[in-house]
Parts: sequence; C-alpha cells; structure tokens
Amino acid sequence: MVESDGGVRETSGTSSAQTPRTSQQLSGTQHPAPTGTTRTVPRASFAWTPGVQRTRRTDSGRGRHRGECEERSTKQKKTMCSTENNAEPLGTPSDPALLLELKTRRPPSLLGRAGCETWSVDFSPDGAWFAWSMGHGIVWVVAWPLDSEDDQSGETDRGDKSFSCGPPVWGLAFGPRPPRSGAAARPVNTSSKGNNSLLLATGLENGVIKIWNVLTGDAVFDLHGHEGVVRDLVFPQNGTLTLVSSSRDKTLRIWDLAQKGKKVQVLSGHKDWISCCCVSPDCSMIASVGRFDRMVCLWSLRSYTFIRNLTGGTRKTLYLMSSCDFSPDGALLATAAFSGSSWWIDLWDPYTAEKLATLVDYFGDYGQNQISAIQFSPNGLHLSIVTDCRALLIWEPGNKGMVMQTKLDRDSNGLCCDYHPQGGVVATGTRDGHVRFWKAPRMVPSLRHLCRSILRHSVSTHQLEPLPLPKRILQYLTYRNIPERLRTRSSSEEEEWTG
Repeated sequence: MVESDGGVRETSGTSSAQTPRTSQQLSGTQHPAPTGTTRTVPRASFAWTPGVQRTRRTDSGRGRHRGECEERSTKQKKTMCSTENNAEPLGTPSDPALLLELKTRRPPSLLGRAGCETWSVDFSPDGAWFAWSMGHGIVWVVAWPLDSEDDQSGETDRGDKSFSCGPPVWGLAFGPRPPRSGAAARPVNTSSKGNNSLLLATGLENGVIKIWNVLTGDAVFDLHGHEGVVRDLVFPQNGTLTLVSSSRDKTLRIWDLAQKGKKVQVLSGHKDWISCCCVSPDCSMIASVGRFDRMVCLWSLRSYTFIRNLTGGTRKTLYLMSSCDFSPDGALLATAAFSGSSWWIDLWDPYTAEKLATLVDYFGDYGQNQISAIQFSPNGLHLSIVTDCRALLIWEPGNKGMVMQTKLDRDSNGLCCDYHPQGGVVATGTRDGHVRFWKAPRMVPSLRHLCRSILRHSVSTHQLEPLPLPKRILQYLTYRNIPERLRTRSSSEEEEWTG
C-alpha cells in the first residue's frame, strides 16, 4: 500500500466493483425494431441487431475472442461484420487497465456513418445494470457483471435488453437514485423481489425524452417540451422521481415523473447550447455549462431560480465548455473546457463562487485534444477525464501528475465516462459506438478525508468559516489547501489567465 493525502492506495487486488470473469461474443441478424420497442435477449439465444462483440483482457495482457457465432445462413452472415475482422487484440501491455470492450456489430452500410456515437453511458444506482447509447437510436442494457447468472427465482429478467428509440440517443440516466446517506449505510437493491421500478430515461435528438421500465421492458411514457437535442439527464440523489434535463434549446427542465411529467419547471438563462448538467448531492443546486456561451450557471433545485454565474478570470483565446460534476460531498464543482492548444479543469466552491484550483494540459497539435467528460469517483478522491488524446485519465485533485492514464492514442475518440457506484471500474464510450471498461485505481480513504466528506455533505462554506477552527484545518475542510495552478506537464506559457 502507498499512502497519499487522500488515503491509502491499494497496489494489488481486484476492483471493488465486480468485473467479468468470462468473455462472450454476441451477434445477430439485422431486423430493425420499431420505434419505441424493446427486446430481451436471453443469454442462451443471442438474436438481436446490431449484435455486440465482447472481448476482455486476459492475464497475459492479450485480448482473446472466445466462442464463435451461431451457425446462420450465408445471407445472414453477410449482413453482420466479420468475426475475424472484429477480433483484434484489445488488452496490451501498454493498456493493462483495460478489462473489457463491447463492440457494436453493424452492417457495412452503416460503418463510418454519422449517428453511431456512444454519447452516454450509465450504471444503475445499485450497479446491477449498465446501459449505453450504441448509435442509430438503439440503447443496449446488460446485467453487470456481464457474466452474472440469471435470477434463479425467475422474478427478474437478467437478459440483455435493447431499446429502440427511433432518433439518435444523446443522453440517458437510470433512476430513481436513493439518498447518498442511505446508500452509504447499506447497499441499494433497486431490483429486489417485487420491485420493478428501475427506470431508464433516454434523451433524443428530436427533443423527446422516453421513459422505460428496464425490468419489464415497457415504454412507460414520453416527455415533450424541449425543442432541441436533449444532451444530458440526471436523477437527483433523493429517491424521488424527479428528472433534470438539459438541451440545445438553451433550457433546463425539471420533470416530476410521479405526475408523468405534467409538472414541469423551465430554467432559462443560457445564451446557447447546454453541454452538461449535474445535481449537488444534497439536491439543493443544479450546475450547468454552456458549450458556446461559456457560462457556468448555478440554479436552486428548491426554488427553481437562478443563483449565480461562476466567473474566475478570462482567457485570451476562444474556448468551449464541455462537462461538469459535483464532488460526492458537494463542496467542489469541477468544470471542463478546451481551446485549440490546451484543455483545463477548474475546481470551484459552489457556495462562495471562488475558483480554488485549475489543472491545465497543453498539447502541440492545434485542436487535437478536446476534453469531453469528467466525473468524480464515488469516494471523491479521484476525477476521471476523457479526452481525444487518451481514452481515460484519472487525477487526484491537488496532485500535478495523473494517478492513472491510458496510452497516447489519437484515435481514442472518447465521449463520455461513468464510474461504477462501488468504484473500481470506469466505463467510457467512443465515437464509433463502442464501450470500454477500465480498472480504476482504488484508495482506502484516510480518516480526515472521511470526516471532511461527512461534514461537507451537510455544512456549507458559509457555515464553516465563522467557526473557531485552526487555519490549517479550515483550509483543508474548504479545499483551499489545493494548489491554485497545476499543469500536467511542463510547457510554455503561451496562454495565461487574466483577472
């Protein structure tokens, strides 16, 4: 074990989230499903389109394909991609963290065409299901871990499911999500006996949000109101059927699914597309970032009003905003942005609007390293980062270097990421419709980190500052002990912040 500021890092052992123990290959014939339908694929009979190929890393560091496609007619075989062409090695010595890759099998007519991107991935609150938008209006849902046994009682269908949504799917989210305090006390079991309430919300290109019941496979209802692409969806961690959506129509909407979306609150204030939104763990605030207006807005989830726009200096060059996320204790808000020659992550205090720290990465090739997504780990010690240049980077806030990073790959084409609720595994989606699962570093949180997390979950910065605490302790509790400026590697100071 190696000690660090946040805790003790485990240098060996399996991840806390269960990882697959076997690998399979799924394939199927091309039978497009009608819009708004779902199909369940039993583990013993993989007949669905477009199929999914599963390849995992072996202990020797080389990916291997196990199993062959079911015998089908020659015509059917020509419809799907060749097994041999798709079975390239995935786990290499330079990528030891790669656990598994799910590859979408498409007919030749769809290869290389727009619409195949995996814009969103998500684990269910209990970590028992995984969903991703695999392109062309299809959402695929699988039981996690991927080799998990079917429910012996027969009450829960653990087979793979495909949801045909029609238009391309840009955002998705499982819900409802239980309160964090309850989740910390005991494991959440949303798929327990007699409970068929696991929902999946899918945001479509035409502005419609479709709500699905994952366990029964039924389309519950549609939500109408957005006039542009629904880019992001979030269920607050309070166990309610509240859904927050952000769209390219410059608005956020809060839906009450208990009323089938009839009670809607609309939040307006952005001047252009909204790239991402997130909800604070105490469900008091919503944060949203505008891609082109470069606004970082905070909203009250209790009064449905605008709070403030976070500003911490300006940049001399044009830049775009891409992602945001609250830390698990709600004391930090991370935002991601990029320009033609660099990307950076700002850490904010959402209560005081103070910018606490900035991590910057400069690169040589102009416009070749867009940052696409960020997310805090469940324990708040790490921040996962997805860029065009690397499939995944994991940063421990306050440190200059990365805790983990995948090999340099200009074709990684990463778009999104999501941590397993129990940590240990990060899923990333790509522009070609594939999903990769990575083994994330694990750390045993230190006692002081645990104390800070519990305290900050319910105590704001304004409430902490008047307390008669030693300066060093107060700085630690308010995250002001993090260096203000960090660079991932040495570079020339071509771009500077002013103000």
